[in-house]
Amino acid sequence: MIVGVPRENHPGERRVALTPAVLDTLKRAGFEVLVERGAGEQAGFPDSAYEAKGARLGSRDEVFAKADVVARVRAFPLRGGDARADLERLRQGQVLVGLFDALWAGPELEELAASGAMCFALDLMPRITRAQAMDALSSMATVAGYKAVILAAERLPKMFPMLMTAAGTIAPARVFVVGAGVAGLQAIATARRLGAVVEAYDVRPSVKEQVQSLGARFVELPLETVGEDASGYAREQSEEFQRRQRELMTRVVAASDVVITTASIPGRRAPLLITRAMVEGMHPGSVIVDLAAERGGNCELTRPDEVVEFRGITILGPTNLPSTVPNDASQMYARNLTAFLTHLVKDGKLNLDAEDPIVRETMLTRDGAVVHSKVRELVTAVTR
Repeated sequence: MIVGVPRENHPGERRVALTPAVLDTLKRAGFEVLVERGAGEQAGFPDSAYEAKGARLGSRDEVFAKADVVARVRAFPLRGGDARADLERLRQGQVLVGLFDALWAGPELEELAASGAMCFALDLMPRITRAQAMDALSSMATVAGYKAVILAAERLPKMFPMLMTAAGTIAPARVFVVGAGVAGLQAIATARRLGAVVEAYDVRPSVKEQVQSLGARFVELPLETVGEDASGYAREQSEEFQRRQRELMTRVVAASDVVITTASIPGRRAPLLITRAMVEGMHPGSVIVDLAAERGGNCELTRPDEVVEFRGITILGPTNLPSTVPNDASQMYARNLTAFLTHLVKDGKLNLDAEDPIVRETMLTRDGAVVHSKVRELVTAVTR
């Protein structure tokens, strides 16, 4: 079975789906790997590194024409320019694996299904023990949480650690992380390594011990929450809850040098947590990094992929931080993807066990139709 790796053509995307380090594992599993020339260059993986591991190089047309499985990072949407050509390159029965942002997909997903390709969305991976090695969303969130702190440290006009010098004592920066999922926990850990005093908040009380284990203080607000869903994600809270939450968080935000927000709800607009009035209460020089910018933002003033300067406060709204650390992000993603492929294919053939939650929950399209029940409902709602 041939796995094809095309060069990513999503604007600004520098990652690659498979790296040379995983090719030995794929070879032992019976896969051949065909890589588009230059696919890994922006992530630091030259063509020669793939060839040294036994991969073949080819053109984009060759990759799509010969591959049984097409492995991508940003697999969807396939629209506009080269992306439209990629849609036309897909064929009946071909497997497409990658990140589809499926819960935000629109009618274009039906067009993708009509190509006849069988699509598997790694962003729909169930959060079960057996699937941990395949959890690409967690891997990419880890990178995003780390890089968010680095961006904040670069923009903040003061240093993170406390320093005792002959010129006096430098007070440590105060960092407030909102949302203690994978990205938030990595942000906490990174800020602590840099020497900041860190506080964190999450609507899920169950994460308190994780926050404290990283050396941060868990901010407790006197609010009744509905915690998390069966997948471990935070549930959407009522508007009244969110209003009270913002009121109680105002004091913590005002005392912080850096605020990093990571709160998101699958398939929904990001909750508004930091209002304009709260930003006005921060002192000049403070920095906000909003990791929910792509979904509307946790901060009222966020602009996706822009730097907003507001009364001396800097607000960053990056939408693809993993791509800014393409080498390690690609290594992590490639391991997730390899674990999935070796689970999906046995003895050179697809092993599609309908009772396997990994297969069932990630299969997006098959036989010309959108087959994932939740995604199909969303697409139907949009097209009505």
